[in-house]
Amino acid sequence: MSQEFNIINAQLVRVFNDILTIEETELKKSNFSDLSIKEMHTIEAIGMGGNKTSSEVAKDLSITVGTLTVAINNLVKKGYVDRVRSETDRRVVRLKLTDRGRLFYRAHQDFHKRMVEAALEGMEETEREALMKGLQSLHSFLRKYY
Repeated sequence: MSQEFNIINAQLVRVFNDILTIEETELKKSNFSDLSIKEMHTIEAIGMGGNKTSSEVAKDLSITVGTLTVAINNLVKKGYVDRVRSETDRRVVRLKLTDRGRLFYRAHQDFHKRMVEAALEGMEETEREALMKGLQSLHSFLRKYY
């Protein structure tokens, strides 16, 4: 394997592990210490719109609706998510973040905003485009094989 491969592989592993470690550490220190990493990602997938069904969120997270139901039950108990029945079709249930859920969502988005700004700092437009292309290729690979 080439030196370039080894450097890129090491950086990808390091960045992935650092992001997970930082998110876990910050969660434990915050007012949202009752959340797990999986619950954090579930809140992120629900988003601020309050319009998604369980099927849509499960698809976004690449998990089954049954697995998501367990997570949503916990998030409802913890006060982060509400289930809201559609007024036009009572069979349809939408997931909506509570005030506490929206507060967490905004705080978590701020972390991501600062992370992306740091990654792009000092980059030329062509470098930014190359980074986006590489990340898109990586994402396509991960979705295809895993």
